[in-house]
Amino acid sequence: MAYLLPSEFVTKMVDAGESKIYMSTRDTLVRAFMAGAILALAAVFAVTIAVQTGSFLLGAVLFPVGFCMLYLMGFDLLTGVFVLCPLAWLAKRPGVTWPQILRNWGLVFLGNFAGALTVAFMMSFIFTMGYNVDGGAIAQKVAGIGEARTLGYAEYGVAGWFTIFIRGMLCNWMVSLGVVGAMISTHVSGKVLAMWMPIMLFFFMGFEHSVVNMFLFPFGLIMGGDFSVLDYFIWNEIPTALGNLVGGLAFTGLTLYSTHFKTAPKRDLTGGFNKAVPAARVNDKV
Repeated sequence: MAYLLPSEFVTKMVDAGESKIYMSTRDTLVRAFMAGAILALAAVFAVTIAVQTGSFLLGAVLFPVGFCMLYLMGFDLLTGVFVLCPLAWLAKRPGVTWPQILRNWGLVFLGNFAGALTVAFMMSFIFTMGYNVDGGAIAQKVAGIGEARTLGYAEYGVAGWFTIFIRGMLCNWMVSLGVVGAMISTHVSGKVLAMWMPIMLFFFMGFEHSVVNMFLFPFGLIMGGDFSVLDYFIWNEIPTALGNLVGGLAFTGLTLYSTHFKTAPKRDLTGGFNKAVPAARVNDKV
C-alpha cells in the first residue's frame, strides 16, 4: 500500500480541483448522476442491513462500500467538489474563478440529485410491487427518518437549524477525509482502507450528508412520510449542504492546504525567517 507524503497528496487535491473546473458540462453531469445513484443504493443497503439485523453498527460498517465504488470509478459528489475546487483557486490555477467554481457546484448538485431521485423511485417501486402493496419495515424506517430529521429539527427553531448545520460540518469533515484518504495510496487496497474509516464514522454518528439525504427524504416522502418537500429543503437539505461546505473546506481542505502546500516560513534559529515555499517543492524526509 504505497503511501504518498502529505505534500504530494495535497498537490493532487489542487490538481483534482482544477481538473473538475475544466471538465465539460456533459461529463460533470454524468459523473455526478452516477455518484448520487451509487450513494443512494449504498444508503438503502445500509438501512436494509440495519432493519433486518437490528444492528445499526453493521449497517454503518458496510455503508462505505458505495463511497469506495463511486470514487474508484471517478464519479463526483457535491461534498468532494466543495473541498477540492476552491483549493485550485487559492493556488491561482489559470482559469479557476469563483463563477466557474459555482458552475461546477451547481452542475454536481443537479447530477447528484437526479441520480439519487432516480434510485428513490426505483427502490420505492420495488418495495411496493409497483405501488400496489405497503413498502414494509424498511420503507417505514426511512419515512420515520425523514420526519425525525425535518420536523424533529423544526421543533427547536433556530437551534434545530444550526444543529443540522453543525452535523453537516462534521459529516463533510469526515467525508472529505475519505476523499483525501484515497489520494494517499497508489494501491486500491490502500485507497479503500483510507476511505472506509471516516465514512463509517460519519454514518454511524448520524451526521448529515447532503447527497445521502437527496435519496432518503424523497424516498421517505414517496413512502408516505408525514413531512413536505418544503420541510425537507428548509429543515434539512439547505443547512446540511451549507454545513458540508463549511466543514469540509475549513477542517480538511484549508488546513491541509495551509500546512502542506502553502506552508508558513520555517524557523531560522540563526535569526530571521526563510522564505515560504510550497511544500510540494520541499524534499520532506521522514
